[in-house]
Amino acid sequence: NEFTNITDPKKLACHAGVAPFEYQSGSSIRGKTKVNHHARKRLKSLFHLGAMSAIRVKGEIQDYYLRKVAEGKNKMSVLNAVRNKLIHRICSVVHHQQKYDKNYTRTLA
Repeated sequence: NEFTNITDPKKLACHAGVAPFEYQSGSSIRGKTKVNHHARKRLKSLFHLGAMSAIRVKGEIQDYYLRKVAEGKNKMSVLNAVRNKLIHRICSVVHHQQKYDKNYTRTLA
């Protein structure tokens, strides 16, 4: 019931263990950002498999992944960003109750 109980994609990303959090104490920020380990492991693994498939298929997600890795980003952090992109897209499709359209353009109203 993740999609009926959680309507915000940011909350779903946190629930799935994809949203990174900074480790900070007071005014100092120590260490790298890390994801929450108290996440739904099954949900996170499904998003991981989807992200792995998405970076192997030609398209904008593969282009994004290759561009970020070429910039020197860590491969796993870029893969986590791809998971987050997938969560946002899935939430949007479920919220609007229509099929995914890769050529969709937003209308300004």
